[in-house]
Amino acid sequence: MKRSDVLVIGGGIAGLSVAARIAPHAAVTVLEAESAPGYHASGRSVAFAHYGLGETVVRTLTALSMGALAEHGGLHPALHIAAEGEIAALDALEEVHHQFGCNYTRVGPDAARGLMPVLRAEACAAALIDHGSLKLDTHAMLQSHAAALKAAGGALVTGARVSAIAHEGDVWRLTTPAGDFSAPILVNAAGAWADGIARMAGVTPVGIEPRRRTVISFAAPQDEDVSRWPFTKTVGEGFYLLPEGRGQLLASHMDQTPSDPCDAAAEELDKAIAADRVEQATTLTIRRISHSWAGLRSFAPDELPVIGAAAGAAGFIWCAGQGGAGFQTAPALSRVAAAAALGLPFPEDAAEAGLTFKTFSPARLGA
Repeated sequence: MKRSDVLVIGGGIAGLSVAARIAPHAAVTVLEAESAPGYHASGRSVAFAHYGLGETVVRTLTALSMGALAEHGGLHPALHIAAEGEIAALDALEEVHHQFGCNYTRVGPDAARGLMPVLRAEACAAALIDHGSLKLDTHAMLQSHAAALKAAGGALVTGARVSAIAHEGDVWRLTTPAGDFSAPILVNAAGAWADGIARMAGVTPVGIEPRRRTVISFAAPQDEDVSRWPFTKTVGEGFYLLPEGRGQLLASHMDQTPSDPCDAAAEELDKAIAADRVEQATTLTIRRISHSWAGLRSFAPDELPVIGAAAGAAGFIWCAGQGGAGFQTAPALSRVAAAAALGLPFPEDAAEAGLTFKTFSPARLGA
């Protein structure tokens, strides 16, 4: 039996970031089911930090995280486009950018096409340019947290899929192929599998729903350097599109198909929808999809993160439901989760922004 002060289940961005925060204060071990960290959602995220995602709480966490994210992200403009019938949605998004003090510009269709020359006229009646958005290096972020964990004396154990959880006295005991582990504090950062871990531990699930998101990759127009094209996203149902180097483009139709927890794969219909939406809104022709993948983004019923102690289960801490904002909220949310796990005060800057432990508590979901 390998003893720690804290066990974290899940080696994605949620688990690694909170473990790195905890490690200077307590002996922490991260248990990852796969052969490497970040195998599932975290390893498949496009991870572009912007304010067109989530609602007020998620956007507040994003604002609190932007300074730290700059270490592993490069400035890259985000172009939010609206067709004629979507101007009200663009107005609302502009108000969000104003509220959070973003460096942005509201522009007309000509200026938008100056940045994104392949846009069709009917796809963009107006647009908003966020000059402060960030293209994140997800691999660097994961490795940075893993290195910080190790430097503080913590451990990351891969190939450690949890098969049994027991609570004996004040200690959680976990069984895995990599051995048995115990700790008085157990942090559930298992992403799509978070409710399954809770059931295994005899804890009431919170209703985490995994949703599949599909991304396709295809060649840019011949002899066209697209690296300066902005991240382009419709304000309503539609798609996003962004460059991947000089000659490749990535796109998604922003699907949110409910799924069981699994090793997600892109389905042909989703790939076809993504390609069609790009071709309908731009002059691009997608002759061949060179690569595609899918990941599971996990949501609580109210689509807010779930952070905090489970009722009636001493030492069981939720850290789940980050949705599609795991990377861009990790710097702030990991501090909230570490404080919840260690019994520390709520982070001062987050409190000043109007957040509290109650904001994220599983109690709001009856768990």
